[in-house]
Parts: sequence; structure tokens; C-alpha cells
Amino acid sequence: MNGTELKASVTAGIRAGGVSFVWRPWLVLVTLLLAAATFLVFCLSIAVGDFPIGLSRVIATILGGGEQVDRFVIMDLRMPRALAGVVVGVALGVSGAITQSVARNPLASPDVLGITGGASAVAVFLVTVSGGAATAVTNSVGLSAAALLGGLGTGLLVYFLAWRRGIDGFRLILIGISVSAAMEAITTWLLTSADIRDVARAQAWLVGSLDNRSWGEVRVALWCTLVLLAVVLCLAFQFKPLHLGDEVAAGLGVRFNRVRAVMLLCAVLLAASAVSAAGPVPFVALVAPQVAMRLARHPTPPMAASGLVGALLLTGSDLIARTALPVGLPVGVVTAAIGGPFLVYLLVRANLR
Repeated sequence: MNGTELKASVTAGIRAGGVSFVWRPWLVLVTLLLAAATFLVFCLSIAVGDFPIGLSRVIATILGGGEQVDRFVIMDLRMPRALAGVVVGVALGVSGAITQSVARNPLASPDVLGITGGASAVAVFLVTVSGGAATAVTNSVGLSAAALLGGLGTGLLVYFLAWRRGIDGFRLILIGISVSAAMEAITTWLLTSADIRDVARAQAWLVGSLDNRSWGEVRVALWCTLVLLAVVLCLAFQFKPLHLGDEVAAGLGVRFNRVRAVMLLCAVLLAASAVSAAGPVPFVALVAPQVAMRLARHPTPPMAASGLVGALLLTGSDLIARTALPVGLPVGVVTAAIGGPFLVYLLVRANLR
């Protein structure tokens, strides 16, 4: 970000008590429109199915009304899947925004840093290895919780390997790519040496899917995401000066290493929580912050808009995968089809600079 861009992005500020912030009306408008679009697609994903339900009936049921048959179809059968799409999308979008802000690189994401790869390796290990400690772990904490711990452990490993009296974005990405490749190699080795029935179960999880989500899985992901978003919100004011450089942040009294470490830990936990709920859905964490940044005309990935773009992308992709294609597909196939060309666009754009 050069001086001209920074000057253009600063507008009048607002001060309330001891807190002041920059007023960005365009960012607020874009965020509100994204929230409205996400709610509309969320209701559509509930309304469309073998038993079609009108949008007015969907909204009435969500607000506590509706007939008994509508409440059963909406709240018991379709709501967990649709809500999982929103929660996982928000978690991946915010995680990607934090990761790209810390690394100062648009190509950085939990996928690139190996967090989803670590969660996948743990999940595939528990699915393909039967008996002994693997069965004990699966029975005691569950597959989703084990995948979350795997993602957390991988994220901490990348952070400590990249630490050299601070975090450099380029070094963080290089180590993340290395760890991600190692995790993918472990996953591939587990798949090639496992029973074919276990491989089929593991592959279904690895693609990333919202099929058969239960209220129990959604509640765990929802509470984890809400708690982590509260922490991110509390640190947002201290995190923003880091975009101006460590020297400026230190001059403003920000303990930049501590703030960066906590925010990166939140990004890791958000991504691991999302993977534990829906599997490693690809490209959402990469695409959402970049789309939000362009829509909001913001110099850095905006957190709220990135989360909403992630929710809109994931919920919309699941709706397409479920209804618009001749054969129902996992949502990860559609997000990969969208994210792959966008990644090529980012690479071409970076090379043209």
C-alpha cells in the first residue's frame, strides 16, 4: 500500500468516548448489502428441495411461526445444513482475512499454510487406522474435535518454525507451503495403504461437504466461531496499525508481536473449526477476503465483509451443488471450480506488477 492509496482511503473520523475510528460509508453499505444477500441465499437454500417451501413461510418459521410440517422440514431437516454453510463460510472468510493481513500477501490462506492439511491428515488417520489409540481418540473426542486439534497443532508448528524475533510474511508462507506438502504426503500415504472402504469414507470427508450435518456439529462450530469472533473484535483496533508497519505500530503503543500472535491463533482456530464441521472446503478462505477487499474498495481485507463473502460463497455453492447440477455434488467441488480460476487471476495480476 503506497502513500497515495493510504491518503485516498482515509475519511472523516468518529469519536465515541475514548474510542475513535474512521467512518467509511461505502464499506458499511457493502457490508449491509452482503448481509442481506447472505440472508436471502440462506433462506433460498432452505426453501429449495424435494418439498419446496415459499420464502415467506421459511422466514415465518425461522421467526418462530409456521405450520408444524414446515417447522419439521425447516428446523429439523434443512436448517443444520444451511446454518453450517453460513458458520463455516464466516469462519473461513475471517480466517483468510487475518492470514492475508498478517502475511501481507493475497495468496496466503489457511489452505496454503497447511492448517486444513493438518486437520485432514488427522481425520484421515482416524478414519483409515482402526483399533488401538486411533479408535480410543475417535470414541472419546470425536472425529471433528480431533481434526480441530490437528489443525491447531499444525498452525502452531508453522508459527514457531516461522518465528525469528517476529513473523515475516514471506517466511511464514514458505514454511506453510512446506508443512502443507508434508501433510498432503502423509494423507496420500494413509489413503494408499488403507482398506478401500475406509478410503471411500476418507475421500468423502476430504472433498468438503455439508451433507448430513447435525445440530450437534453445527452448535460446536457456531459457539467456537462466535467466541473467536469476539476475540478478533476486541483486538481489531490494535490490529489495524500493524498494516502501517511494525515501527508505526510500536510508535502507537501496540505490542505488535503479541497482537499478531493472538490474531494468527484465532485464524488457525477458526479454520480448524470450519474444517472439523465441513471438511477442508477449498479456496473459500483465499477468495473471500480478496473479493471483499475489491467490493469495499478497502486497502486491506475487511473482517466483517470477508466473513459475509465467505458465507455467501459457501451457501451459494452448496445451493448450486445440490440443486442446479444434474447430479448432487459435495460443495467443495463447486468452490474449487470457482476458486481455481480466481487463484490464476491473482497470480497473473501479481506477475503483471
